[in-house]
Amino acid sequence: MPKEFRYRGHTLEELQKMSISEFAELLPSRERRTLKRGLSKRQEKLLEKVRKVREEGDLDDAFIRTHCRDMIILPEMVGIKFGLHNGSEFKKVEVVPEMIGHRLGEFAISRKKVVHSTPGIGATRSSLYIPLK
Repeated sequence: MPKEFRYRGHTLEELQKMSISEFAELLPSRERRTLKRGLSKRQEKLLEKVRKVREEGDLDDAFIRTHCRDMIILPEMVGIKFGLHNGSEFKKVEVVPEMIGHRLGEFAISRKKVVHSTPGIGATRSSLYIPLK
């Protein structure tokens, strides 16, 4: 039997019934302070899209593209697929209950691994004597 998800002693259903201000009291200080200050226009617009998708009920087909990486993941976002922009492309991220309280941007890494190629001509002592043609 899978273990039931809980966030600070509350089930997912209880969290989804809470208002944003009630939920904010359960969050760590940085996220709590951000929510108390209020959401930005971009975050409000994203939250409206999430609520519209929830209202329509087609969570399987829903895909919301956004640049809003600083949005805190709220309980009402669970189950929705997002296209998060990482600077060059939209990464597909599905929100699961364990992500609650984190930022969306944490799940779409914006940096690539550095891959070095072979050194160029003249970069090492031995390559000085390699003919160019």
